[in-house]
Amino acid sequence: MGAVREFAPAKVNLGLRVTGRRPDGYHTLESLFVPLSLGDEITVTRTEPPGITLAVDGDPLVPDDETNLAWRAARAFLDASGATGGVALRIQKRIPAPGGLGGGSSDAGSVLRALAALEPGRVPPVRLEALALTLGADVPYFLKPVAALVEGIGEQITPVAGVAPLWLSLAHPGKTLSTPAVFAAFDAAAASGSPDSLTASDPRPTIRRLLALRGQDARTGFFDEPRAAGWTQLLGNDLESAAISLCPEVAELREEFEATQALAVGMSGSGPTVYGIYSEEEGARRAAGHIEGRTGFRTWVVRTAP
Repeated sequence: MGAVREFAPAKVNLGLRVTGRRPDGYHTLESLFVPLSLGDEITVTRTEPPGITLAVDGDPLVPDDETNLAWRAARAFLDASGATGGVALRIQKRIPAPGGLGGGSSDAGSVLRALAALEPGRVPPVRLEALALTLGADVPYFLKPVAALVEGIGEQITPVAGVAPLWLSLAHPGKTLSTPAVFAAFDAAAASGSPDSLTASDPRPTIRRLLALRGQDARTGFFDEPRAAGWTQLLGNDLESAAISLCPEVAELREEFEATQALAVGMSGSGPTVYGIYSEEEGARRAAGHIEGRTGFRTWVVRTAP
């Protein structure tokens, strides 16, 4: 009945601000999402027998049942489309999970993209976006993963042009960090009046201010050497302190990256992946070697996609 292979890219958060909390408990955010060259490979095959099967290679800790977000995405699409038959999924995992890089959400978005291609017209784009949001806040972004300003609970997506390619070194401490637990720690800190709280008297610069520094000429690059001094502040992540309280290794990685003369250092999403930005591949590779040698943690050298 047809098959589609999709690349499910990881993303990095170039800055993340928690801008509020809705009555239903969801936090509103503001972040610059940029896709990476690191990603999972997903094959989606429509089958005549009903039901969903899932095989996962590359990470024994990732579930291969209905608790996997990719499986749930396939189920949601079949239910919404009324299509008969079933779906066979195979995922080659390369994105660390969980890591704040959107691996599960990217897999789900890729499954929805693939099924929309295999069943054209069955689920209109607007309905597909709504379907994606029911699966997770980051899933709508991965329906079309390009550099974008993401706001609200993930449903407000504004593509951003002129983000030149960047070399990054990523490091993961090898520990899981639950997103709900990080937000709970953030809320506890906010209730105690932490400087990272929503009520701080001197809030950090917003992502829109970061975008205002973007060069008008894309060839100049999003990050120019003369502006390097302010990048780390602009790329601040309001969830970092909460993540460190649960996983002190995040702070250790930040210190190690700062010792590599990175142009900027940040934490992606709710962590625990920490990244350093470099002007060239060689610098990123040197940093990866330094981090692995000093900490033993796993690293990746990646490039941002447009």
